[in-house]
Amino acid sequence: MGDYDEETAFLGQMGPYFWSTFFLLNTVFVSTGFNGLYIIFAGAAPKHHCLIPDANLTEEWRKAIIPFTTVGGEEVQSQCSRFKLDVVKNLSDQGYIPGWDVNLTDLQQEGCLDGWNYSKDIYQYTIVTEWDLVCDNKWKVPFASSTLFVGYLLGSLISGQLSDRFGRKKVVFISLAVQSLSVLLQSFSQSWRIFCIMFLFVGASQISIYISAFVLGTELLSKTMRVLFTSLGAFLFYCIGYMTLPWIAYGIREWRTLLAVLSATSVVYIPLWWFIPESPRWLITQGRAAEAEAIVRAAACKNKVQAPSVIFKESEIEEIPPGRMYTMIDILKSSNLRCITLMCLILWMAINIGYFGLSLNTSNLSGDPFMNCFLSAISEVPAYVVSTCLLRKCPRRILLSTFLIIGGGVLLLIQFIPNTIQYVALALEMTGKFGFTMAFTIVYIYTAEIYPTVLRNVGMGMCSSAARIGSITAPYVIYLGTAIVLPYILMGSLTITSSVVNFFLPETFNKDLPETVEQMQQCRG
Repeated sequence: MGDYDEETAFLGQMGPYFWSTFFLLNTVFVSTGFNGLYIIFAGAAPKHHCLIPDANLTEEWRKAIIPFTTVGGEEVQSQCSRFKLDVVKNLSDQGYIPGWDVNLTDLQQEGCLDGWNYSKDIYQYTIVTEWDLVCDNKWKVPFASSTLFVGYLLGSLISGQLSDRFGRKKVVFISLAVQSLSVLLQSFSQSWRIFCIMFLFVGASQISIYISAFVLGTELLSKTMRVLFTSLGAFLFYCIGYMTLPWIAYGIREWRTLLAVLSATSVVYIPLWWFIPESPRWLITQGRAAEAEAIVRAAACKNKVQAPSVIFKESEIEEIPPGRMYTMIDILKSSNLRCITLMCLILWMAINIGYFGLSLNTSNLSGDPFMNCFLSAISEVPAYVVSTCLLRKCPRRILLSTFLIIGGGVLLLIQFIPNTIQYVALALEMTGKFGFTMAFTIVYIYTAEIYPTVLRNVGMGMCSSAARIGSITAPYVIYLGTAIVLPYILMGSLTITSSVVNFFLPETFNKDLPETVEQMQQCRG
C-alpha cells in the first residue's frame, strides 16, 4: 500500500471535515470521564455507628452505649461495636448513670448485631448503606472497585482484536451501547455480587470505547490535527466528563438514580453514527478500497477541495491480502516487533505504577467530597495543555524520558522529606503528578504512532493491559514491608529505568503513520 498521508494530502491539514470529526469523536471521551468514576460516590461510606433498637433505655445510656475510640489522634464514636445491649439495659433499669456510677471502660462490647445507623448529611443511599459494606465487610468496597480494573484488563485484551476485525467505528458504538446497558443493569443490582459482575462489563466496555475511539481519531485526522486530538482533545474531554460527574452526583444523592441517569446520557451518542466515518486506513487494509475512497471524497467535499480522479492506486491496494486478520501472534513472530512491544509494555506499566503510587501517598482530602473530586479533575488540565504544545515541536523520546525522570525523581526524593515541612512534600507530589500526567498523554500518541494500521489496535490493547496490571499492582507495592523507603525506591527505580528503555524505541516525530508491519520495522532511529 502506498503512503496514505501523501495520497490524501490534497485534503489539507485543517478544514471543516477534520474539525467536525475532531469534536464529534472527542465527545465520546466525555462518557468515559464519569462512567468509570462514579464508584467515588456510589461506594462512599457515610459516618455510621451501631443501630440501637427500640429498647427501654434512659437518654444517658442511649448516648453512652456507643464506645469511643481513637482514630488519628482524635476521639470518635466506634463504627463497629457497642456495649452489650443486655448489660446496658440492666444498668439502665437499675438507675445507674454512665460515667458516674459505672466505669464504661469495664463494660463488655459486642458487634453491631442489629445493623448500623448511617448519616444522611451528604448521601441518601450508597451501596455501603444498602448492603452494610462496613466493618467486617469493608473490604467489599475496594474489591468492587478492583473489578472495574479487571474489566479494563479484559477489555484491553479483546477490544484490539475486535476493532481490527470488525472496524474501529463499529466497536466504538457497540461498546457505548454495552456500557450504557451495563450501568443501567448495575443500577438494578440486588446484591453486591451482581454489582461487581456488572462492573466488569462497565470496565471492559469503557476501555474499549477509549482505545477504539483513540485509534479511530488517530487514523482519520491529519498530522496536525492528530497531535491535537491525541493530547489535548482526548484527555481534556475525558477531564470534562470527570469534572461533570461531581455536579451530577451533587444533585443526585441516591446511587441507583445516579447510575440510571449516567446510563441515559449515552443516548446522545446515537446520532453520531451517521456523522463519524469509518477509518479509510483500516478499510484499505481489508481490501475495501471503494469504501475508503468514498469517505475521502466526502471529506474533500466538506473541505471544499478537488479530489484527484484516482486517490488510491489499485496496484498498491492489491498487494494487501483482503481480509487479512492480524493478532498478537503476528507481534510474537518477529524479534523486532517483540522487542518494541516489550519496551512499550514496560513504559505503560511503569507510568501507571508511579502515577497510582503517588496518588496513594497523598493524604485524604478533608472537606466537601464533590468539590474535592472537581479539583482533582481540574488539576490535570495544565499537563494536557502543556503536552499539546510540546508534542507539536518536540521529539517523543526526549519528551517522554524527561517527564519519566521528573516523576521517578519525585518518587525517590519524597520519602526523605520530614514531617515538619509537609508543604515541600505536597509540592513534590504535585510536581510528580504533573510529570506522570504528561507521560500518560505522551505515551498514548507515541504508541499509536509506533504501531502500523494493521496492528495498531492490537498493540494499543496489549499496552493498555500492561497499564491495568500496573494500576492493580501499585497498591501492593505501596504496602511492601513496614518501611516506606522500599516501595518508593522500587517504583522510582522502575520509572527511571523505563526512561532509559524509552530511548531504544523508534522516533516518530514528524513521520507518517506506518500502514504495514514492514513500514513499522523500517522506522528505526
